[in-house]
Amino acid sequence: MSDANLIPVLPAVTAFLGREHGLFIDGRTVPAQSGDRQAVYGPATGEVIAHVADGDAGDVDRAVQSAHAAFRSGAWTGLRPAERERILLRFADVVEAHAEALAQLETLNQGKSINLSRMIEVGASIEYMRYMAGWATKIEGQTLDVSIPVPPGTRYTAYTRREPVGVVAGIVPWNFPLMIAIWKVLPALACGCTVVIKPSQETPLTALYLAGLAAEAGVPPGVFNVVTGRGSRAGDALTRHPRVSKISFTGSTAVGKQVATAAIDNLARFALELGGKNPMVVLADADVDQVVQGALLGGFLNQGQVCAAASRLYVQRRRYDAVVEALGAAVAGLSVGPGLDPGAQINALVSAKQQQSVGRYLEIGRAEGARVVAGGRVLDRPGYFVEPTLLAGMRQDMTLVREEVFGPVLVALPFDDVDEVVRMANDSPYGLTASVWTNDLKAAMNLVPRIEAGTVWVNSHVPVDPNLPFGGYKQSGIGREFGRSAIEAYTEIKSVCIAH
Repeated sequence: MSDANLIPVLPAVTAFLGREHGLFIDGRTVPAQSGDRQAVYGPATGEVIAHVADGDAGDVDRAVQSAHAAFRSGAWTGLRPAERERILLRFADVVEAHAEALAQLETLNQGKSINLSRMIEVGASIEYMRYMAGWATKIEGQTLDVSIPVPPGTRYTAYTRREPVGVVAGIVPWNFPLMIAIWKVLPALACGCTVVIKPSQETPLTALYLAGLAAEAGVPPGVFNVVTGRGSRAGDALTRHPRVSKISFTGSTAVGKQVATAAIDNLARFALELGGKNPMVVLADADVDQVVQGALLGGFLNQGQVCAAASRLYVQRRRYDAVVEALGAAVAGLSVGPGLDPGAQINALVSAKQQQSVGRYLEIGRAEGARVVAGGRVLDRPGYFVEPTLLAGMRQDMTLVREEVFGPVLVALPFDDVDEVVRMANDSPYGLTASVWTNDLKAAMNLVPRIEAGTVWVNSHVPVDPNLPFGGYKQSGIGREFGRSAIEAYTEIKSVCIAH
């Protein structure tokens, strides 16, 4: 692909990449105490694009203590809700003013298409920021009738109030680094909490940029902190810190279990949004063209590096061959290239490690007897590219049907009747999302409650909305994000009972 196809990188982005990036603690950039630094790589080329501080437990303690002091001082919690809302709305405006720089930075660091960075990472995130800002003035409790019998003749008035939980630790993954950081920061700040964000070591740049924009918008020092570094060092220290009241983690199920154990040791509240092996169920009456477009979006968005991605395609047998043939042709026609090329439909994976992991899964699939309909190769070129892949000839017990690949790989299996596909769809330790494809309203409405997943789409797969709760069943997580659920996740209920 010629460089002529690539969009020009903004001077502001080039300047940001060239900075001596530190940690963001107490409203300013500071170096790691150890002086250690880490390289940040560009997935499209495999080359180093920046260096950031490699924080450790001491740096985490500085950040958490700053957040705790800001919480106790009332510098944020003590503001009138309308003032917090106004600052958060200004924060959204500042992010919007820097939208193109953030989008380019996300594409350079994560590898995804600039189209996706502009539309989702930045565009949808700005809408989410404004939605959550509005919740700052809408947090509510209840009045309750109570029947306390003593002392005789005493009357009681009882009510509940929601109060901010305290210091929140946000652990952000590498697949949507900006968007998921905002998913954690905004509801926490709307509720009056203070935050320490630990971005993935692969994709730390937009979190650092975002913290600077928060300060520009008027978020007080200590309210929003960022510690970069390795998960085994900075991340572990953050989840174990005794002054952290709530942990919000998005990532793999294996690491999520470790986070939950650390939280339980301190009796910290926690929410986990974890892995998924999500079924896409296609009934015989579904429109083949619509199914193909849905599978391309649901299965290959962000190169399949999406926890909610469609990764198991179940098609009713009499339409199976037609769907596989049409989808295989569409997958084979997808263009591959760097994220800064707006015409490229499949981009680099986030890292060499992830590329190698997906490559190993493809080898396992072939060894177990999968038939490659389209793709199937790790590309021999600079950067971390894998062809978009469709596999058929699968069995329910195969590794690629059971395990989350987290890459551009979709597997297709036939089924005969609805009872069979319900068993197949639910035959997984995961339960994050699913979709049903049919023009039969009754069939859809009967299927939805039988599928074990936190979100079930009908005739679409993967869109989310700030007002629609999102989270998983089984080993796909605990808790829900978005909407009222997010406010409940960052507050404690205090019961008040007054005798009179």
